Amino acid sequence: MRVLVTGATGYVGGRLVPRLLDRDHQVRVLVRDATRIAGRPWLPFVEVVEGDLLRPDSLPPALAGIEAAFYLVHAMSAGRDFADRDRAAAEAFAAAAGHLAQVVYLGGVQPPTHSRPSQHLRSRAEVGELLRASLPVTEFRAGPVIGSGSASFEMVRYLTERLPVMGAPRWILNPVQPIAIRNVLDYLLGALDRGPLGVVDIGAEILSFREMILGYAAVRGLRRLIIPVPILAPSIAARLVGLVTPIPNALAVPLIEGVSHPLLADTRLAQRHFPEIVPMGYREAVERALERIEQQKVETRWSGALGGAERVELADREGMIREVRTIDFSAPPSAVFGAFSGLGGDRGWLTWRWAWWLRGLADGLIGGPGLRRGRRDPDTLLVGEAVDFWRVEAVDPPRLLRLRAEMKLPGSAWLQWEAIPNGAGTRLVQAALFHPTGLAGTLYWRLLYPLHRLIFSALARAVGRRADRLAAAQSRITPAT
Repeated sequence: MRVLVTGATGYVGGRLVPRLLDRDHQVRVLVRDATRIAGRPWLPFVEVVEGDLLRPDSLPPALAGIEAAFYLVHAMSAGRDFADRDRAAAEAFAAAAGHLAQVVYLGGVQPPTHSRPSQHLRSRAEVGELLRASLPVTEFRAGPVIGSGSASFEMVRYLTERLPVMGAPRWILNPVQPIAIRNVLDYLLGALDRGPLGVVDIGAEILSFREMILGYAAVRGLRRLIIPVPILAPSIAARLVGLVTPIPNALAVPLIEGVSHPLLADTRLAQRHFPEIVPMGYREAVERALERIEQQKVETRWSGALGGAERVELADREGMIREVRTIDFSAPPSAVFGAFSGLGGDRGWLTWRWAWWLRGLADGLIGGPGLRRGRRDPDTLLVGEAVDFWRVEAVDPPRLLRLRAEMKLPGSAWLQWEAIPNGAGTRLVQAALFHPTGLAGTLYWRLLYPLHRLIFSALARAVGRRADRLAAAQSRITPAT
């Protein structure tokens, strides 16, 4: 079957594509920028079409000749107008996809009718309604998705790991139905073998959010104490989550608001139409997620989606402040590339760690991502992935890495490294680039330049030292010839 996947850079879409290929489907992916999926192992086997759901004129080429499509996009992190953007995207897609035999959409379980759902859940439901009004749709509604790298799992994981004692409001006892990412993918794939089914709730065992935390603690062998507190609004709790976990406020708020009401799935339709799928229990889903993390086999991560922010091109133009360092090292380019492409995440930034930590804390307090997002893999990077408060804009092993800043700044910033062969060694060119916005941006750079000069000089030298260690390790494991 000829299938279109929207949201292929996201957590679910990035895992769905290779599974569709394994089932011999012909897959086309719709992306805003084709360079942002460079390095994906499945890229050579799919057709890539550049387009944007918010640009209706770009959709006909993406949909031409397609039989079924997966609608896996949402603008939740695109600012306060995300619901308007979601609505516009769904309407544009519905207008262009009338010839499809089926559309498969992944939404969210809705709270009881007497409860007022969060803006996020209302938007997900509205998108489903808009699609079903014009197209043959199977809309899966899922609760918290549990898997390595998922936002819900990361929230539970970090809260449990970092807080031996936590205060929690009464709504932490509300029932929800988490579901393993593996089962979500099973349902999405299985939908292609059925006709459009309308709304299908999916979920596993019923748990409270408190039981999810204690269940994770049991798997990890941790003792955790949860103390009831009389009042804690979901919005306040979400901001506390944003401080403790890698989840930024923009995502923590809808996640917490989503579990502040009972979210029970009516799975009878799923059981009737998909009897072969038996959702795994929560504990098994946690164990599998931890195993994948330990083995460094995390396929996708919640922070990998490109988001809705305007793309800023790195360009050589008037007003760009450049701070370039050039250092020669004896290590080969592959080792130097390995050194700077392994920065961030659990490994950190090698030097001035307190300064990086303080900058991340300040960014998180004003609503930025801070250092909490980490990275998917400690050694390999893909274009479009998050690395702490940076985004990979370009990666070309073993030569180039460019990161674009996503922290709160009065301007646009990049960090770039180049490993240039230089005789038997390597010339490292490290560039910090900043395009200020107005006077505030210029003052920001000038005030911080003395500190940046020390930090970036130390960083370049630390990259060289790590490159020497990597080169030495490579020489020890390479057989003599």
